[in-house]
Amino acid sequence: MLNITPVSITANIQKSKFKTFRNLESRTNSKWILKILLTVFVICILFLFLPWTQNIRSNGTVTTLNPYDRPQDIQTLVGGKIDNWYITQGDIVNVGDTIAILTEAKEDYLDPEILGNTKEQQLAKLRSAEAYKEKRKFLSEQLISIGELRDSKLEQLKLKQSQIELKVATAKLDLEAANTYLDNATKQLDRMIIMHEKGIKSLTDLETKRLSNRHAQAKLQSVSNKLDALDNDKSNILREIEMANADYNQKYSKIESEMTSADSYRYSMIGESNKLQSKFNQIQQRQDAFVITSPINGRITKVLRNGIGEYVKAQESIATIVPTEFRKAVDLYIKPYDMPLIQVGKNVRLQFDGWPAIVFSGWPDNSFGTFGGNVYAIDNDISENGMYRIIVVEDDSEKKWPDLIRIGSGARGLLLLNDVKLYYELWRNLNGFPPDFYEPGKIEKVKNKAPIKKVK
Repeated sequence: MLNITPVSITANIQKSKFKTFRNLESRTNSKWILKILLTVFVICILFLFLPWTQNIRSNGTVTTLNPYDRPQDIQTLVGGKIDNWYITQGDIVNVGDTIAILTEAKEDYLDPEILGNTKEQQLAKLRSAEAYKEKRKFLSEQLISIGELRDSKLEQLKLKQSQIELKVATAKLDLEAANTYLDNATKQLDRMIIMHEKGIKSLTDLETKRLSNRHAQAKLQSVSNKLDALDNDKSNILREIEMANADYNQKYSKIESEMTSADSYRYSMIGESNKLQSKFNQIQQRQDAFVITSPINGRITKVLRNGIGEYVKAQESIATIVPTEFRKAVDLYIKPYDMPLIQVGKNVRLQFDGWPAIVFSGWPDNSFGTFGGNVYAIDNDISENGMYRIIVVEDDSEKKWPDLIRIGSGARGLLLLNDVKLYYELWRNLNGFPPDFYEPGKIEKVKNKAPIKKVK
């Protein structure tokens, strides 16, 4: 009521008769509400001083660390016709287990005796090479024999040459003696002529001296002819030596040419033999390649070619296999804004699809259902989605990741950084500042640093 008159009627109103007045007078005191609000406010203030672990959130997928642990296609090495399958989709196979068998489909290899025929050709070439090797051996022995024959003949000719030279020396002495004898006979004849003219000697004595002079001349002529004959024999011996050397050189060159030809044919046979051996190995490897085996221990997840009698090309995929044992990893994608804070070895908390977890991002110790990991590698090149990829592997010091995790399933990660107070983290997020990050080594060095003593 408005108190606009000095006359009051409040004393004349019986408030107990009116419900409204009764409700107004019976309302509860609001002190309890104030106490509750004050308590909540104090708790919130205290809550702001709790420790908070700064983190970076990211999403990714489960993968494998090693490239050979990832799903891969089983390919054919050569083309052929599918003869039989030995697996079905979902089968678990080991290394070397037969997946399928192919049969030959190329007309160049349809001969059922192609391996045997190729081997016989290769052996025939080897035998030809051995024959040329034996021929070269015989030619080498023949060359040695010719050399020995030449040496023997040259020794005979040199011995004969020595004998002739000795005879020449003797003939020269005889010639000198004949010249002396002729000179003496001539002088005696001259004196005999003088003495005959004076009547001292008879005509018979003169004729005797003339006959002796003619004998001396004849002997000189005979010795001179003999010396000329010996010179001719010496020249003939020299020509025989030259002819023997020339004949040997000719035969030597001919045999060397035959040896070179034998070597050439032998090497040619060896080369053709090696080609045939290579062809034999290729055919053998080709026939072995018709048996398609498993390269790893894994599970056949998909058969890409169907039926029996279907043709496949070389290097064509016929099935997909997933390893049964592999080292799991997680690909996480980080914004470029947070990349300077990431280091190899940093701890990561992971949550996988299909494994429920209660995650408190700032209190990793109180997060349930998450798994530990460490940063294994960081890409230097940005991905197509505009973020950088990091690889996280299992932390051996914590509980193992679930065995039923499948490659390609989703994962979420929390990369743990520095420990701060909650009020600071709220203030940082409100202002858009980056997280605080300190290298563990630097923090330990600062903590362990000895205090500086003041000099008095």
